[in-house]
Amino acid sequence: MQLDTIAAISTPMGEGAIAIVRLSGEEAINIAGKLFQGVGEKRLTDVASHTIHYGHLIDPKTNEVIEEVMVSVMKAPKTFTKENVVEINCHGGLVSVNRVLQLVLNAGARLAEPGEFTKRAFLNGRIDLSQAEAVMDLIRAKTDRAMNVALGQMEGRLSKLIQRLRQEILETLAHVEVNIDYPEYDDVEEMTHKLLIEKASYVKKEIEKLLQTSQQGKILREGLSTVIVGRPNVGKSSLLNSLVQENKAIVTDIPGTTRDVIEEYVNVRGVPLRLLDTAGIRETEDIVERIGVERSRQVLKEADLILLVLNYADELTLEDENIFAAVEGMDVIVIVNKTDLPQKINLERVEELAKHHKLVTTSLLEDVGVDELEEAIASLFFAGSIDSGDITYVSNSRHIALLNQALQSIEEALEGVQAGVPIDIVQIDYIKTWELLGEIIGESVHDSLINQLFSQFCLGK
Repeated sequence: MQLDTIAAISTPMGEGAIAIVRLSGEEAINIAGKLFQGVGEKRLTDVASHTIHYGHLIDPKTNEVIEEVMVSVMKAPKTFTKENVVEINCHGGLVSVNRVLQLVLNAGARLAEPGEFTKRAFLNGRIDLSQAEAVMDLIRAKTDRAMNVALGQMEGRLSKLIQRLRQEILETLAHVEVNIDYPEYDDVEEMTHKLLIEKASYVKKEIEKLLQTSQQGKILREGLSTVIVGRPNVGKSSLLNSLVQENKAIVTDIPGTTRDVIEEYVNVRGVPLRLLDTAGIRETEDIVERIGVERSRQVLKEADLILLVLNYADELTLEDENIFAAVEGMDVIVIVNKTDLPQKINLERVEELAKHHKLVTTSLLEDVGVDELEEAIASLFFAGSIDSGDITYVSNSRHIALLNQALQSIEEALEGVQAGVPIDIVQIDYIKTWELLGEIIGESVHDSLINQLFSQFCLGK
């Protein structure tokens, strides 16, 4: 596609050793060439592709040296965007990199929109939509496992599977069309129905296999919203600090120390947790603490996992039992903390309240039981391990929604064939399934959705 030349800073803002200003477009090399003065005699427009060159950027209006740089030249089509790409490596720092960007913009480039480089890679056919979305997943990955899943999607693992399913549907539809156009054979109708049932069953099974990975994939992508709850002074903040391995929360013997929700990301056995330490849930006259307790109750409703902490050295109270009632029907791990102190809690009653939920005893002061807790968290959602090697994980909410719709559509097609519905009617559900799968990889998708998706990317990517 013929598009104008864009430019943006592709490294994080702030002080650093280097910063990179990236250009992409037909005029990228010409624009950089107007500004670059290399050590050798060759002009930038004459150098070989995929080479890097030392020199200076010169303001053409004043002949002033603006920066000492290394300039990488990559010629179309073997680039990320399939356009001419230039990357100007300059000194890191707000002033230096912004001066370079402004110089490039003055020379004829346009400031890129968020995600526009990746958008061009998609529009120019280098990657499909699911691979483009995986770029942002890779940037935002918070664990090695999440990064591996994103890399697999970037390499086209999901795309190839979707394309294979679409091809199966397309070949089936073509076969059916031939049979409809040539009905003179006696066994045409029977053969057509048999073929439709066979293919629909296969597509249905493959979509179901993908959706089975969706819960785990979504957790790897977005993190598990994990709320630590309990009465004041049972060790909630100590648990946060222990999992984060850093003193993020204030720990004292004074009840009600935590008065707001503290948020921190932590990697537990490859599972990313968005860990929320809440104010101790109790009735209080303190206005500030009361607001914190109310916020604790609110985040409970939105949690994927509850870590309910009890005090081994204290008797169960009505407040404890009320917390059990509040988390009824949710994924809960019960933690009985402070086992280094004399026992006062009734463990049999705790087991009754916990029901089928995992029960772990800990002494966070002595770092006892933390490994067992981490294993319980991983086991609850990933059966103790995460295999991101051979499995194609579906992690994107948009993909999951489209797969659910495609599954419903192919099930309706299968039911129609089995009920003897005319083939031309059943075809509608087959075509709908084909189109829904196409939306995942961008084969059939509206421009407004593409713009919305890429607007969520960071500037310069």
